Parts: sequence; C-alpha cells; structure tokens
Amino acid sequence: MRQSAAAALVLTVLLFGGAYLAAGKHPAQETEPDGGAVREQSAQGQKDGGVQLAVKNGDAVEIMALDVYLQGVVRGEMPASFELEALKAQAAAERTYIYYQLAAGRKEAHPNADVCTDPSCCNAWLSEEAAREKWGGDFDGWESRIEEAVAATDGQVALYDGQPILAVFHSSSAGKTAGAGDVWSGDMPYLRSVDSPEGEETVPNYYSAAEFTAAEAKALLAQAHPELTFSGGPDKWFGAVEKDESGRVGTVEVCGAPLRGVEVRRIFSLRSACFTIDAAADRVTFRVTGYGHGVGMSQYGANELARQGRTWQEILLWYYADITIGPAPETVQTAENVIN
Repeated sequence: MRQSAAAALVLTVLLFGGAYLAAGKHPAQETEPDGGAVREQSAQGQKDGGVQLAVKNGDAVEIMALDVYLQGVVRGEMPASFELEALKAQAAAERTYIYYQLAAGRKEAHPNADVCTDPSCCNAWLSEEAAREKWGGDFDGWESRIEEAVAATDGQVALYDGQPILAVFHSSSAGKTAGAGDVWSGDMPYLRSVDSPEGEETVPNYYSAAEFTAAEAKALLAQAHPELTFSGGPDKWFGAVEKDESGRVGTVEVCGAPLRGVEVRRIFSLRSACFTIDAAADRVTFRVTGYGHGVGMSQYGANELARQGRTWQEILLWYYADITIGPAPETVQTAENVIN
C-alpha cells in the first residue's frame, strides 16, 4: 500500500459523500445513487446506528448500519481474545478510517458502494454467521466483547486539526512503528514513527524467514525490474543496506541499483520491511521481524498497552501524533490520496 498526500481540500459533504446519515425520522436531503444507498445530511455527532452504508459484499451491495459493519470489521481484523481496551481502540480506528475514506469519495473498485468486505481494498470483514462457525461454543462470549467495543466508542473518531485522520494500522512492529513517508510517497503529520511495546513473547510468528534459490530470486527480481543486470549469485547482487528511523530497510542495493525496502518486501512477499539479508552464491534468505506495513497503530502493540492499563483513548494518542478524539464533523477536510 502506498500513500501519497497532495494538497489538502476542504470538502463540505452531506456528512460524507457516500454515507446515509439519518437526522431523526425525517432526512434533510435524500437521493437514490446507483448502489441503492440513501444519502442524508445529519447533525454533528451522529451515532453509528444512524449511519447507513452501501457495502459491497461479494457481488451484491447491501445497506448496512455503521455499527453492524464495524462489528464485522473488528471481528475480521483483530483477535476477539485481545484486551477489551485494544478492541475499543481498533473499533475507533476503523470508524475513523471509514469516515476518512467516505470523505475522499467512493473507490473505483466499487463505485456503487461506500465500502466493501475485501481486505485487499477496504477492510477484512467477518459476518455474524461466519463468526459463529469460526468461534463455535465461544461465540457468545467473543461476540459480546466485539459489541461492547463498538458501543463504548460509538460515534468517536481520531481527529487532526478537527478532521478524521487516515487511521491505518498493522499487525505488529519491531519495536517502533514506521512513519508514513518511510513506507509511502508522502508524510502525514500524525503518522510518525513511535515506540511500540510488543515482542516475540506476545506475538505469534514475530520472527520469520523466507528462503529463495538463486534462480527463484533472479526470476522475481527480473520480473519487477527487467533492467537489472545479474552477475554471479545472490552474494554478488545484494549490497549496502540503509535503514530508516524505525529500523526497517529504507533502501538496499540490488545489482548496483537502489531499491526501497518496501519494494523488496513486495517482490519477495515478506511479512514486513524489517529484514536482514543472508545472501550466498546459490540462495538468499530474508530474516523478518513483525508483520505489516508498520504505519499507524500496531494491533499487538495496542494489546500490550491495554495489558499495561492504557485506555483505548490513550492507545490512539500513543500511535497517532497530535490528535484529539471526538465526534466526526459535518465539514471534512481531507487530502487527495493514492493508495495502492
């Protein structure tokens, strides 16, 4: 995923250009877009149950209340066994992310829907039925925690200069999160590198390794960069490594050309850009720490902070710099974004 922040725009929307926001029983304004969702203007501080989203679920577009969609997202994105304050932080971050994306407009992948259930596009989403099957006899207990997390943060979002932030998150970091500019093509003032307390004792598969033969590595690199000239084996291809503030690979020299660590991660499908390279004549091994792009809130870090007694608000303030927490405003200031 790459984030490019261009000039900020102030968008006055009918609270978010794609959501249906009920103002009591009588909408102030109503249209019928292609996807079948009704969009209405609302008073500031609208609760989740009054927000109806057009959700692309498989091939169908469903109308779904924000709290129902959020419950499915929290089920799909974070283990239900996590500390309750971590689940609340996840719910608030997800709500903020949705508000930000709605203000930016519908995506080309689903022009008839506000959001979708495809994790490669929007968020992972797990239905109640799927959760019942997955959790079995534990369903009632886990589900009550999910519902409580969403209800306890009802209508609350993370704000920077009074506007919802791009509240991205990831699974686990290697001691520090990454700044937005270290991973994508533009910085955001609230997405800075910060300490994150998780480690191998609390994170499954915190350390991983990916090994490739010389032929496999060459094929992957050549496919991504056909201009590269290969001589000898991997021990000759990989050169100097420069790391960023968070300890992730900023750039690595490959066949004399500098490649960004995030690109090497993508080429070799590594779990994160925090890796070391062990290159031999006939193979190369990447030893990786953590999982995810590393920007914003670390989920396992949030769980550890919750174990230490931090509230969901304190967790958000830990991972997103200089924010406040409150209801989403009617006038949303956002940035033009490119997220790949």
